[in-house]
Amino acid sequence: MNELLNQLIDFTGVEGAYASFIAIVTTLAVQAIKKTVSVPKNYVPSLSLIVGLVLAVLSFPFTDLDLSVRLWVGAIAGLAGTGLFEVVNKREGKTK
Repeated sequence: MNELLNQLIDFTGVEGAYASFIAIVTTLAVQAIKKTVSVPKNYVPSLSLIVGLVLAVLSFPFTDLDLSVRLWVGAIAGLAGTGLFEVVNKREGKTK
């Protein structure tokens, strides 16, 4: 249990690079979805969270991190991807 907590908190080395990569890919994927599909703006944070989680789960062949760590990173990446573009925008209307 202690080792798992250390993995969740310590994002240095491979974990840090993995978190950065997932955050960038999540942000790009959500922006691509927003440009191609009309999504209500109030659903964008949920969409970003789901995309981050899915990308983290699908990356299992490329990393030996535990599933719980990958899900944690995906959730943080999804929420961070939303924060970059949606913090200053109004929540009314559609994205496209």
